[in-house]
Amino acid sequence: MNETLQAYRPDPRILDLGDAFYDPVAAANFPETRLRFRNDRAAGEIGLDALSDAEWTGHFGRFTPLPDNLPQPLALRYHGHQFRSYNPDIGDGRGFLFAQMRDRNDRLMDLGTKGSGQTPWSRFGDGRLTLKGGVREVLATEMLEALGVETSRSFSLIETGEALERNDEPSPTRSAVLVRLSHGHIRIGTFQRLAYLRDAENMERLIGYVLRNLYGEEPGTEPATRLLDLVVRRTAKLAASYMAAGFVHGVLNTDNINVTGESFDYGPWRFLPTWDPAFTAAYFDHSGLYAFGRQPEAIHWDAMQLAVALRTVSESAPLIAVLETFGDQYQSAASEAILWRLGLVPRGPEEDSALIGAVERGLRTEMLPVDRFFFDAFGGHFPDSDAFAEARTRAAPYAARKSRDHAYWRDDTPCAMVIGEVEAIWSAIADRDDWSLFTTKIAAIRDMGAALA
Repeated sequence: MNETLQAYRPDPRILDLGDAFYDPVAAANFPETRLRFRNDRAAGEIGLDALSDAEWTGHFGRFTPLPDNLPQPLALRYHGHQFRSYNPDIGDGRGFLFAQMRDRNDRLMDLGTKGSGQTPWSRFGDGRLTLKGGVREVLATEMLEALGVETSRSFSLIETGEALERNDEPSPTRSAVLVRLSHGHIRIGTFQRLAYLRDAENMERLIGYVLRNLYGEEPGTEPATRLLDLVVRRTAKLAASYMAAGFVHGVLNTDNINVTGESFDYGPWRFLPTWDPAFTAAYFDHSGLYAFGRQPEAIHWDAMQLAVALRTVSESAPLIAVLETFGDQYQSAASEAILWRLGLVPRGPEEDSALIGAVERGLRTEMLPVDRFFFDAFGGHFPDSDAFAEARTRAAPYAARKSRDHAYWRDDTPCAMVIGEVEAIWSAIADRDDWSLFTTKIAAIRDMGAALA
């Protein structure tokens, strides 16, 4: 370890929960480790940015333990509803928790993996990640972060030199291991597992762990109700931020919902080409369960499953009362998030809701490219068409929250991440091992983020 990493503060609190929550595992021994992406911006927040590339690859490709941290990786145990069907046979099947530490804001952060090898929960999977899947996750998380979504951060992507066979893409295909930086990896499904096992003792232990370590609160007289209240607030905000970003996660199962309300685990995601509530991301989502416009409903349903699990240690009435606040929490957060992306200062719930409704009606009527619309509209500049007449009128009293002085606005080309561009970036890598489009895109996304921040 580089002696200059003085800001690194290890804090493996997961061990407080005990071995009923995880299984010690070992990483796969990959044929090679070729560093493809390191997120020094994120690494700086946890004191790891001074690692050399060789040290980085050793820790995040070979998984040599970080000092004073977990002595070996831990595959976390959980259950979950997958497309509304309960599955008690899942858990970390191709990933593990590698380390925990404090960030510069004293938050407890996790470094977790995807594609690091088989675990007791792999079932029939190989525990691996395609390089394309890793590239797609880096692009998704960078774009979402720039658009104001609370998301896991793609911390490291290392190509691992294996030829993988997959049924849903051309094979053999290249392999990789991804490391994510997240504010916790505790899912709604973690609580569901304990309810399934009727394990009240460990349920109370888990509630205390989350309140103390992820929310900075000591458990009070009704810790389950307090936890649900916090999760409802955070997940309502998550749903709202997806809508403002024009993002479709694709698989909003209860094992994919983090109790901190932080988005993570990106498989068949998409950004909207046009404002279409029925747009889906996953080819296997035949019923449109997780379509763009149904995401708030889906996340609310997931929060309901947390409430059901918490019945193990709580009465129903206070939990139901908390769940009933989700709609109002979502509406408030959606107004705030969409106005933020429009570059406008909120004026009040009724005015804000009326403006946003007018904007959405205009978008649905004209079917404009979403990224083009928000680029042009930033600061309240709506299209000069009949479809946006109401939006223009309602926006007239609003003040801009930020000027368009940043260089990003002078290019006249909005930063977008629709599927065609994702495929073009991947094709350059797959066909010619050309990473220039990928690198250029990351820089463009961060430039947009600076303009919006």
